[in-house]
Amino acid sequence: MELDFQKCGEKDVPVLSKISRETFTDAFAVQNNPRDFQDYIHKAFSHSTLKRELNTKASHFFFIYLEKQLIGYFKLNEFDAQSELKQSEGIELQRIYIINKHQGKNLGTKTLLEALKIARQKEKQYIWLGVWEHNLDAIRFYQKHGFVKFDTHPYYIGNDKQTDWLMRKEL
Repeated sequence: MELDFQKCGEKDVPVLSKISRETFTDAFAVQNNPRDFQDYIHKAFSHSTLKRELNTKASHFFFIYLEKQLIGYFKLNEFDAQSELKQSEGIELQRIYIINKHQGKNLGTKTLLEALKIARQKEKQYIWLGVWEHNLDAIRFYQKHGFVKFDTHPYYIGNDKQTDWLMRKEL
């Protein structure tokens, strides 16, 4: 299965908002307080928030297509757009989401390989990410691909303070 990756632009905000809400809800809604979760979704994936992020020069969103069908997206942050670290030699993989019905088909690995390729093209020395400490499948996935936990940080879903593992892979 060949994937096609296309960089998102401002014109893509409505579609990006829809797929962001869908994939995040599918992944995390049942583990979170409904009110906190809805507050988070409303803010994080609003058109205005996504438009601002898309217009940030150091943030890069990519749609993932399988046979011309949109199945997910990922986001990379450089420099000051990174949520932590903000080191020029690193790049943050802030989001990587694939629609539920396409999970388990090795598409996450192919998407991660594309993110690593972009990071190397940008001559980064490492790639890092935050992953919820209770998302054990994702933690195992990243460990399988050479990511190592180096710290933690708080992550808020509404008013709910959660903990993310910070994981890093040398390039």
